[in-house]
Amino acid sequence: MPAKKFTASLMILLFTAFSPAFAASNDDAVLKAWTHETKAQSKEGDQEITLKATYFSNEYVNALINYEAEKNLWTADEMENYKYTLLKNINLSECIPFHIDMYVRGVPMYAQPFDRHITMMVGGKKYTPVDYDKRFNFKILGPRDGMVYFPRYDDKTGKEILAGAKDVRLIFDSSISHALAGKKDVLWVWDLSKDRGKIAGGRAADRLEADRLIRRSDKLKSEREELQKKLDELNKEYKDINSRIDELQSE
Repeated sequence: MPAKKFTASLMILLFTAFSPAFAASNDDAVLKAWTHETKAQSKEGDQEITLKATYFSNEYVNALINYEAEKNLWTADEMENYKYTLLKNINLSECIPFHIDMYVRGVPMYAQPFDRHITMMVGGKKYTPVDYDKRFNFKILGPRDGMVYFPRYDDKTGKEILAGAKDVRLIFDSSISHALAGKKDVLWVWDLSKDRGKIAGGRAADRLEADRLIRRSDKLKSEREELQKKLDELNKEYKDINSRIDELQSE
C-alpha cells in the first residue's frame, strides 16, 4: 500500500508537535514518552550525530489534537476537520509513521539510500520503509528532519501488523554514519502497552476508514480481474484441448 508523499503542509501540521509550547503544555511527558534519542561521536572526534525518533502513538496524536483544539478554541467541526487532515497527512490509516530528527556536526553525513539504513521490527519480523522524506538522501550537516513510513497492514492478508504486538522497534544500522562506525546498531523500543486509549472516533475516523476500505476494495477488484482473466485463459485452453481430443477420438 503506497504511503502519502511527504509535503510541506505536513510539516506545518506537525510544527507544534515538536515545539517548546506543545512540550510545556503537556509537562513534556507525552513527547518524552514517545520520543527516543541517541548521541554518538566518531573515534576520531570529527563527527557527532544526534538521532531522535518520535512514534505516533494514539496517546501522542490525541495530545496533539487536543492541544491544537484548546489553543485555537475550535468548534467540534473544526476539531474534526483538523483531525482528519492530520491523520490523512501522516497516513495513519495505512502506515506506521515516525518523525526522525537528526543533527550532524563536523564531517557531513551521507546516508543514501536512506531506507537501507532503517528498519522497523514487530513481533520478530522486520519491515522496510514504504516511503520517507527523500531529503535524507542528500548530504546532511546541521539539522535535518522528516517522516518515515512503514506498512501498517500485511500486504497479503490485509491484517494489521501491530494487532496483538507488545512493542514496536526501530533500528538504525550503524553504517548510517561515520559517528556510529564500529558501534552497535541503534535500537529503540516503544512499549505499546503504555499507549493509553485509542484515537477518538467521530467523523474523521469514519472518513479515514472509508478511504482505506475503498482503496482495499479497488485493490481486490484489480486482483479479481487478473484472476478472472487467467481463469478465462485456462477455460479456453481446456475447451480447445477437449475439442481436439474429441476430434482425434472420432477419426
